[in-house]
Amino acid sequence: MNREWAKVFFAAFFEVFWVIGLKHAYNVWTWLGTAVAIYISFYMMIMAGKKLPVGTVYAVFVGLGTAGTVFAEIAFFGEPFKVAKVLLILLLLAGVIGLKLVTPNEDAEQKGADA
Repeated sequence: MNREWAKVFFAAFFEVFWVIGLKHAYNVWTWLGTAVAIYISFYMMIMAGKKLPVGTVYAVFVGLGTAGTVFAEIAFFGEPFKVAKVLLILLLLAGVIGLKLVTPNEDAEQKGADA
């Protein structure tokens, strides 16, 4: 996997933490953890956006973060499981995967240009 896409996935992983933190933070330490997660998440997304198309990076970042947040709320915070919600999240993930698959890889483009 391309290093830039790994940054996007890493950013989305931390997005889940800060979104949950916005709802569930209750003291200085949990708010500090939320702020750190925001910083890491956006820093990684911005770094990936320097080499990948920023629109695709943002769509993948938000899509994965949304899916992760919904699943975390169901698994850890007692959010009711609804089949329709899960099916819509899976549809969202299909779109995210599709965007990643149709986005050209910069390394492959450079190899073609060097030849």
